Amino acid sequence: MLLFFRFNIVRRNEAMSDCKVQFEKTLNENSLLLPKYDQMYRRKREIKGFSPVQICITIVFFIPQRVVMSIFGFLAILNSYTMRGTMSIAITEMVVTVARNSTSSSDDTCSGESSSSSSSQAVTNPDLLFDWNEATQGLILSAFYWGYVATHIPGAFLTEKFGAKQTLGIGMLITALFTLFTPLITLAGGWQWLIIARVCVGLGEGVTFPALTALIAKWVPLEERGRLGSLIFAGSQLGSVFGNALSGILIEKTETWTTVFYFFGGLGVIWFVLYCVLVYSSPGQHPFISDEEKKYLDNKLEGVSKEKLPIPWKPILRSVPLWGLVICQIGHDWILFAMVTDLPTYMRSVLHFSVSQNGLLSALPYLVMWLLSLVFGTICDFVVNKSYMSVAVSRKFFTTIASAGPAIFVVLASYAGCNRTLTVAFFTIGMGFMGAYYCSMKVNVLDLSPNFAGVLMAITNGVGAISGIVTPYLIGLLTPDQTLSQWRIVFWMIFAVTISTNIVYVILGSAEIQWWNEKKNDDTEKGTKREQSLSQK
Repeated sequence: MLLFFRFNIVRRNEAMSDCKVQFEKTLNENSLLLPKYDQMYRRKREIKGFSPVQICITIVFFIPQRVVMSIFGFLAILNSYTMRGTMSIAITEMVVTVARNSTSSSDDTCSGESSSSSSSQAVTNPDLLFDWNEATQGLILSAFYWGYVATHIPGAFLTEKFGAKQTLGIGMLITALFTLFTPLITLAGGWQWLIIARVCVGLGEGVTFPALTALIAKWVPLEERGRLGSLIFAGSQLGSVFGNALSGILIEKTETWTTVFYFFGGLGVIWFVLYCVLVYSSPGQHPFISDEEKKYLDNKLEGVSKEKLPIPWKPILRSVPLWGLVICQIGHDWILFAMVTDLPTYMRSVLHFSVSQNGLLSALPYLVMWLLSLVFGTICDFVVNKSYMSVAVSRKFFTTIASAGPAIFVVLASYAGCNRTLTVAFFTIGMGFMGAYYCSMKVNVLDLSPNFAGVLMAITNGVGAISGIVTPYLIGLLTPDQTLSQWRIVFWMIFAVTISTNIVYVILGSAEIQWWNEKKNDDTEKGTKREQSLSQK
């Protein structure tokens, strides 16, 4: 009996030994996979006894790190747009609503004015309501953009000096904290303190695009910029969807506007904590990136310097393609900020939707814009990689789609009159076409100068954001009675600005890397000599 058991044990050990030999042979034959298996084995061994949070972090490092960076970039923009835009919904319930005595004809207004009486408000607590006139409301809505414009250029300097990761993270934390404390600040100091809080929210958020663009330039190859760029910048649309829809629901369910600021500010703080652990400024600084991905990015990211370079301000400010891009950004921001800031007002004051309906229907165009931005991004990468279009032609082609579509459909929306279904459909289709911006004009700074993409984004986005200061005030001047004819003038103005700026971009735009992107100081001298020789001729 003992001999039988011993014989079985020996056979079992021999079988296990054979399996081990076979396994080692397979790994040796697949030498390319050996580093990956070894890396996975070491990581599995390292996470024994770790907390669930540490295990989740380790698992994240199995994902390509440029995808992790893109996801956090997407979430950064999503969070920033919720904290930026939630005021547009909240302010409709922060202010005591009174019936408007309009002298306009019945054909110029929609029925349902009674719905704008104070009895229809979701917030009824008098301690949470304010008697602010429309001029004060306009100042509050535009205050964010005062700070937002001010920190774009400083954001580029901070990105170059301290790194993109640090600049983006601190900016988002400032935005989240001031959003979180907005109710306390407002109740303590009224509209004056609220304006200061909104300016601070803008100051924090102003560094987002310069820093994030610098991150993209260090992480995303040209062949993937249409797709991953669309994913990242689509956060603006989903942020508007998430912010508008949830703001309306939260206000109606809780009967207070304070919850939206606590909710979205808290999400911003959570994002900051995870971002600090999982995201790095460049592949070279990432301690857990795989060798395969690091080698791939080193080969693909041509023209991107790993050193900090002096910013060639004179050549940048003299760049014709850059100013074509700046003008195009103005047109994009003019229509985008008009919709972000004033579409809820149109839904409430003209079409007379309730606060929850307002939030959901104001969110719908941005949801479609996000979905189509992914479609346009995939198509853009396809036609470029297959050489059906050059990069320059694709940027101009998709930018034209993104300009003409919204411009036409917002005008059609104004002629839909009081047909609420048709009006919402026109807004939704028009804003859907704007999704083509994010694989074209929005990533064009990466084409012009990978090394100074953050600086270029600071200039383009900063100048374009001035539209956010102008449009709320101008729309308020043009729509004192909130009539259809007054809003029709607003939409025709949007049409003119968007189309004209797109024409300028088609003429002046480029997708070639500019000569001043390179490192050497003598490049600047060459560029200067080249300009002098051309002027002499």
